[in-house]
Amino acid sequence: MQDKNAKTNQNLILENRKSLVISGITDVDSFDEKAICLYTQLGELTIQGRELHIDSMSVETGDMTVTGDIWAIVYGDKDRHGPLTALGRLFR
Repeated sequence: MQDKNAKTNQNLILENRKSLVISGITDVDSFDEKAICLYTQLGELTIQGRELHIDSMSVETGDMTVTGDIWAIVYGDKDRHGPLTALGRLFR
């Protein structure tokens, strides 16, 4: 039996630098055609590129599909799993 508080696996599947499937998404901070900043069960994640588009996202499963010209996938702080409060943004 699995612990309900246990982290599930997170997967990133990049195909030909044009299509990215991500699991384990907990929140999307911001997005535009050059960058998508989001939070996963393993911390912050930023996707950089050109003409980026979120094709699908499931709140229930935490899955997301991104298409575009993907240049970089960068993990940030692994201890941050959600957006900062207004006070937290001041001291960042």
